[in-house]
Amino acid sequence: MGSYMSLILYGVGGVAVAGVALLVAFQEKLVYVPVLPGLTRSYSVTPARFRLLSEDVWLTSSDGIRLHSWFIKPFPDCRGPTMLFFQENAGNIAHRLEMVAILLQRLHCNVFMLSYRGYGASDGFPSQVGITKDAQAALDHLIQRTDIDTSRIVVFGRSLGGAVGATLTKNNPDKVAALILENTFTSILDMAGVLLPILKWFIGKSGCKGPRILNFLVRSPWNTIDVVGQIKQPILFLSGLRDEMVPPSHMEMLYAKAAANNRRCLFVDFPTGMHMDTWLVGGDVYWRTILEFFEKHV
Repeated sequence: MGSYMSLILYGVGGVAVAGVALLVAFQEKLVYVPVLPGLTRSYSVTPARFRLLSEDVWLTSSDGIRLHSWFIKPFPDCRGPTMLFFQENAGNIAHRLEMVAILLQRLHCNVFMLSYRGYGASDGFPSQVGITKDAQAALDHLIQRTDIDTSRIVVFGRSLGGAVGATLTKNNPDKVAALILENTFTSILDMAGVLLPILKWFIGKSGCKGPRILNFLVRSPWNTIDVVGQIKQPILFLSGLRDEMVPPSHMEMLYAKAAANNRRCLFVDFPTGMHMDTWLVGGDVYWRTILEFFEKHV
């Protein structure tokens, strides 16, 4: 009996060690998904497909990575707000063009779409440190432009993009006028427990039930819950209550943390909104909410 139990314990220990090894070795492939299943990394469509007035912009991050982006205007002399858009995790900026085309019609603002390193036509491999540098390169480019009102730059981040956008906004209090977060997670550490519940006992930020002994292994923690509490600019939280990827409670926690120190926070939920379609099912209310936020703060 004793030897049998020993074998079981050794087996469980071996699985645990193997799991930790996989987490260490392949976590970037688990966190970042530049290519959707069945598709290629290249752009499936371009702004021209939607008859958008666009400019290909090539940037170089502070560590030398070459990045691709699109700068899109609703009309040539638009001096309205400029939205710096950070996409969700999976796929590339081409998959967001349908939404951006509607955004331009409804909000009449410029949109800058950045391809993170390793995504779309950008070089390199994604990581939290690297993508943070990419976002800064995009903002620095916008600040230097003479064809926009640089005092009205609004950061918009959805899901992973919200984590990116929150970090950029916190780091640039004098350059970013406001922040919009949609269906964003509290941290990758918490999302690990959502995707694999057993990990709640070993890893997490806000929802961890155990000793968090694996937190130190995560190279891209994206602790948005810590970042939003330090942001002084106005923040609009857009939450889809049927989000099947990020529990809506994450957005509620982010709002509570931000609003504790920032009176210019607004939380709006959409009862039928899922992770990727809140902008679509939200209809007029969704776009009117953003427009009113612009009018009040930007």
